[in-house]
Amino acid sequence: MDDRTHRFQSSLDAVTFEVLRNALITIVDQMADQVRRTCYSFVVYNRDFSNALCDADGNTIAQGNQDLAAHVGTLHYTCKAVIAEFGEDIHEGDVFLINDPYSGGSHFSDTRVLVPIFHGGERIAFAQANGHWADMGGSVPGSFDVTARDMFKEGIRIPPVRIWRRGEYCYDVARLIAKNTRDPAAIIGDMDAQTQACKLAEREIGRLVRKYGVATMKTAFAEVQDYVERVVRNRIAALPDGSWSTVDYVDQDPAGEEGLIPVCVRMTIAGDAVNFDLTGSHGTIGSMYNSAFGGTYAGIVSGMKTFFPDIPLNSGLYRAVSVTVPDDTIVSARWPVAVSGFVMPFEKIMNSIFELWSRVMPERSLACAFNIEYLQTGGHDARFPERPFFMFYDWLSGGWGGRKGKDGLNVTSSCFGAGIMVQSVEGQERLCPVRVDQMEIATDSAGPGEWRGGVGLDKASTVLEVERAVISYFCDRERSVVWGLDGGLPSRPHGLWLEQNGVEQFLGAVFSDVPVVAGAKFRRGTAGGGGFGDPLDRDPLRVREDVADDYVSLERARTDYGVVLTVVDADLCEYAIDEAATQAERARIRAARRGRLAADAAHVAARYRAGELDILDAVRHYGVLCNWGTGELLPNSTAEFRRMMHERSARHWRD
Repeated sequence: MDDRTHRFQSSLDAVTFEVLRNALITIVDQMADQVRRTCYSFVVYNRDFSNALCDADGNTIAQGNQDLAAHVGTLHYTCKAVIAEFGEDIHEGDVFLINDPYSGGSHFSDTRVLVPIFHGGERIAFAQANGHWADMGGSVPGSFDVTARDMFKEGIRIPPVRIWRRGEYCYDVARLIAKNTRDPAAIIGDMDAQTQACKLAEREIGRLVRKYGVATMKTAFAEVQDYVERVVRNRIAALPDGSWSTVDYVDQDPAGEEGLIPVCVRMTIAGDAVNFDLTGSHGTIGSMYNSAFGGTYAGIVSGMKTFFPDIPLNSGLYRAVSVTVPDDTIVSARWPVAVSGFVMPFEKIMNSIFELWSRVMPERSLACAFNIEYLQTGGHDARFPERPFFMFYDWLSGGWGGRKGKDGLNVTSSCFGAGIMVQSVEGQERLCPVRVDQMEIATDSAGPGEWRGGVGLDKASTVLEVERAVISYFCDRERSVVWGLDGGLPSRPHGLWLEQNGVEQFLGAVFSDVPVVAGAKFRRGTAGGGGFGDPLDRDPLRVREDVADDYVSLERARTDYGVVLTVVDADLCEYAIDEAATQAERARIRAARRGRLAADAAHVAARYRAGELDILDAVRHYGVLCNWGTGELLPNSTAEFRRMMHERSARHWRD
């Protein structure tokens, strides 16, 4: 055994320890069932929520099997914020509420309910249920105003407050919060659902205390954390010491000059601990795409946990991880900087950490995953005489990056939260005056590679009977396009097209509060994952299967993979490989591709505007970024993107 490794030794017998360790996780999963069965909002119903048990000091004991990555690493902070605020003034029958991102939370929509758990007058634990409330007030429906520079346009900020006091419901406090949103009934309903989930946990912990005794349970609370700490430290100790660094990008600062916004991550392993240093990341920007420390920490923990999937998650893991973050950056925003879009730097942190762990554990390498996107259309539903307010709140799945020896996952929830569900079209159409016209796998959306990325989706909708309706889109990677690794190529840009009154325009991936009328149509697609490895090394048989599955078109099989196919029977999806033509095409691409990455960017943009190149040619082969609606070159963004492509792709190509 390495002299840096340690053996975990429980003071409980092995059977009791394992029973209680798994019982605590099961309780959190039961909380999830309670929330989903009793919530009011469609957003929460589709699993945009997480739960946790914490010990008396606020340290996480257990989280559930489908909790969202974006909530991981923040729930203990909000529990500690409640303890810091109320101290000894916490009593049996109290229920607390908090959504404050500046107190360790994520963003204002993620609202947490906490219930202290007592035995014999002693506080022994907390139960916590976090749900993404679909509207928190603010300047736009859905509360995601991408132009917000401070929190005052983002909705109501809730510091730790009581909504139940010693068993008495604080109706006035709950009503004050709910009345500051566009859907008070759903807010009250979700608040009650989360409260009852916590009460369920309180009852289950009480049952275990009666069976095993309070001393045994408190020991279990401590030792499940000690166990995870030992496992994590031993895993880290078995890896080589060293430092690795990378950079990923948020698309833009809407209030600043054109150019990508860097998020820098350096990972250092020393002995049995790991440090993540985000020094060098850009300062806070003039939109809501900033992250407070809680969201940043969650991204770090979630990225690391992806490479240690078998280890249970609690505060024991946090003891082996330290974080260095300079003040007032896009990853360390402080009040009152807008942070509702924290998920954009969050996902850049996660994907950066995927890349860094891929260097340390190359057998588990993973290219970039697509970026989560939210579309929000809100207004008054003219189908009903009372004109109720509606909220079409939508997100899509997409592709994860190619892996060492495996293609990426197709149409999967984002790394923001793999447990989140894609909303059903039928449910959306029942609730909102919006018709879904298309929802299908997007051919050619996957990043090409020896192991291709997973594929994304295309979705199109029509606005029906509405009054005073607006649309907002909260997304990224329109410019910092999902990247490949070790020679792999990028996927495709995000962005939304809107057609109304006979005019179609590209609105991009960052806009808010655009008026829409009945009959307006909008469409957008998610990116696939980045490719892993040189696409010219992909087995032509696999490319042929991709074409048969409609993941890759005949044309892009040739241009991206250099594989020339002939149609045998299109109806039966049968194709033949022209081996001689394939060898010649791959040789031609090898000879030309480095030169294309150095081609004059303005000339490439002109060719794109003229229709000589399509959007995938511009991105994958020339590394050129444009305003995809007008074709205008983005010179600063292109320069950064090309540097990224040289580092992650071209450097690994064989001539």
